[in-house]
Amino acid sequence: MKNWMKSLMLCLFVLPVAAVMMPAIGWAQEGVSSEMFTVNNLWMMVSTFLVFIMHLGFATLEAGLCRSKNTTNILFKNTLIPAIGLLTYAAFGFNLMYPGDFMIGKFFGFAGFGITTDAAGITSSYNVGYTYWTDFLFQGMFAATCATIVSGCVAERVKLSSFLIFSTVFVGLVYPIAGSWKWGAGWLDEMGFYDFAGSTLVHSVGGWGGLAGIILLGPRIGKYVNGKVNPIMGHSMPLCVIGTFLLWLGWFGFNGGSVLSADAGLVSFVLVTTSLAAGAGMIGSMLVSWTVSKKPDLSMILNGTLAGLVGITAGADTVSVMSSVIIGFVAGVLVVFAVMFFDKVKLDDPVGALSVHLVCGVWGTLAVGIFSTNPEHSFMVQLIGVAAYGAFAFATAFATFLVLKVTIGLRVHAGEELRGLDVGEHGMEAYSGFQTFTVV
Repeated sequence: MKNWMKSLMLCLFVLPVAAVMMPAIGWAQEGVSSEMFTVNNLWMMVSTFLVFIMHLGFATLEAGLCRSKNTTNILFKNTLIPAIGLLTYAAFGFNLMYPGDFMIGKFFGFAGFGITTDAAGITSSYNVGYTYWTDFLFQGMFAATCATIVSGCVAERVKLSSFLIFSTVFVGLVYPIAGSWKWGAGWLDEMGFYDFAGSTLVHSVGGWGGLAGIILLGPRIGKYVNGKVNPIMGHSMPLCVIGTFLLWLGWFGFNGGSVLSADAGLVSFVLVTTSLAAGAGMIGSMLVSWTVSKKPDLSMILNGTLAGLVGITAGADTVSVMSSVIIGFVAGVLVVFAVMFFDKVKLDDPVGALSVHLVCGVWGTLAVGIFSTNPEHSFMVQLIGVAAYGAFAFATAFATFLVLKVTIGLRVHAGEELRGLDVGEHGMEAYSGFQTFTVV
């Protein structure tokens, strides 16, 4: 081969490969080969992409379950939440959640503003499985999910500016501090509390925040009249189905990435328990809703699917395959009764987020104490964790919403709510030319 051809091959193939592998040199001494380090890091990045797509799933599901006149508003909120989540997580959230040695009494810690590390910290001195930057991005995608859950709870009547301020506080401060108690080696972690991928840390924390918002906002106009519950139907079931399947797809990264490596056995096991719980949740919700309402309700089986996914998230790696079916099925049953319960007590949740994320998040966390194959997992410790997170998340969310309510206001005025938040808040229509906004 001519010399110029050899040089070209060197530049095109050999040097790029070497450049990729060089950061991993020395990993064999740490117990992870350079090849495995690359594979681990790649799987974590793929999982990050899957969790990111969940935000599109939430956006389409929430939009479909609400009325067409509020679609732009819902899409705006769900589009902005990942940006708020990532920026606040970079500014201070990541170092609140993972403070390292900068923790006081295992309840609160802070390792400083911003995210940075030297060349060594990117690899060997940081983690034996993947880079510092991959870890930040993966965890940052989780952070934004909390506010997305709240978005569905307060849909169709919350002021946009108030919600965005709340999201910044909740994602930037409340979620990371709560997360540090377990994932940041805090007091609940020391106690033995277990939450594999966030049934409580992500889903029920978001649910508690949403409950606070619902209480302070009150129900939508026309939802509860003369002691009766008036169903307010969503405008697009196709969007709901698309959103549900996008969320199920994203959960492969949400749970599968929480293995924190590309361990073939454990990742595949987690994906199996995750999928079986989702399927069982769908069947459970179908059987109950069909029996109660005498009609097969599509919205119920979609929420039943998500209920199963939320329920299995706490113990996807530590319960047996058949236990995952039970956990998912029970979650599917619970979500139906929870929707009816919240309507009975006049807590207006347009998309069923409380039933899916709060109720089934609590169930999934407690289920670890019942079904876990690890004898060190205790039901009482799980219960303490659930109570602690509930008290902290609800109290901080309620206080934040209350301050907003007495200062800049929390709810849009009645005329704007009746006309639709798309026109009132944004001055545009989601389906221009296909609908007419009237005060009805």
